[in-house]
Amino acid sequence: MAGIFAGLRVIDAASYVAAPSAATILGDFGAEVIKLEPPGGDPYRALATMPGQPRGDTNYPWVLDNRGKRGLVLDLKRPEGQAVLHRLIPTTDVFVTNAVPRLRAGLGIAPERLAALNPRLVYAALTAYGETGPEADKTGFDATAYWARSGLMDLVRADAGAPPARSVAGMGDHPAGLALYGAIVTALYRRERTGQGGLVHASLLDTGLWSNGFMVQAALDGARFTPRPPREAAPNALVNLYRAGCGCWFLLALLNEARQWPALLRLLGNPAWGEEPRFATQALRREHAGALIPLLDAAFAGRGLAEWRPLLDAAGLTFDAVATVQDAAAAEQPRATGAIRPHPAGGWTVDSPLHIAGEAKVPPAPPPAPGAATEAILAEQGFTPAEIQGLRAAGILG
Repeated sequence: MAGIFAGLRVIDAASYVAAPSAATILGDFGAEVIKLEPPGGDPYRALATMPGQPRGDTNYPWVLDNRGKRGLVLDLKRPEGQAVLHRLIPTTDVFVTNAVPRLRAGLGIAPERLAALNPRLVYAALTAYGETGPEADKTGFDATAYWARSGLMDLVRADAGAPPARSVAGMGDHPAGLALYGAIVTALYRRERTGQGGLVHASLLDTGLWSNGFMVQAALDGARFTPRPPREAAPNALVNLYRAGCGCWFLLALLNEARQWPALLRLLGNPAWGEEPRFATQALRREHAGALIPLLDAAFAGRGLAEWRPLLDAAGLTFDAVATVQDAAAAEQPRATGAIRPHPAGGWTVDSPLHIAGEAKVPPAPPPAPGAATEAILAEQGFTPAEIQGLRAAGILG
């Protein structure tokens, strides 16, 4: 299976999640992706063993974000390793890094250095805080730059008095990877028109601000913010969390009240609520949300979510369960859309969320062992066996 990007060569010289995930999506559509790691490997290989992470028999994050890549180990801290990379660059279409700007020259990967070797190269940089400004060289993870710094962590507290909500691994990395993928593909389109590559970049902070754009724009426009109240005092009873009789939570989101409020009354068998003066209009229902919420609490406690689900769907009421991650992984709908697809080695894997009608993605393949294709990649680029042996003996290849 060739794929849209068949013939495109990508060097993924980044670590952890965000930037490598952009290369993974290119590989999903047929690009050849070389995973360039330093001696000792990408520290992402060890993330699944960190305290608090799910324990399993596979290195599940590595399988997800580095599927199908070819493994190459080079020590870019040494001139000999840089020289090897520079011999690969003329035949490379996309170079991906998450090194901060101040470190690139010392690794031999400054954008202008690689552009001199290949003007058609798309140089894709992912940073925590951006390419310019006083924090351009500040390191960060998605938990700090995407989640905490963007305002998202503060806004999703259960209520204003609750502590900030912690993120989970990779939550901001994959959106940032999508942003970088979009920049790469846009630059490839420009290259088709002009013949020129160039630097493209995305950051965790920029992506976090875009994800939180509704609220950030409100702040930019001087809007007045109201601290988030507890669930029981939510300002809109029809957009709120409720607990079914089985103990499962679900989110009700009835934005079209003109149609959905009467449908909800019919479903709950409480037409008298429609005659209640406090609930007669949308404005009154919001004014008296504190009185309506306990009524809905009592009504929804009468059945389990498995019973409510078909009834809510049939009534045309917008809602969904607050799924556990096990629920999300086992659901039928993501398998129907291909969001979760079979892995040829057995089991299932999460697919990248981009789909093009008539274009099948490359089946997921196992991720590389460190440097597994080093000799093959170098031989393809004209390195002789003696050169490869010399580089190996010098420790340049790990």
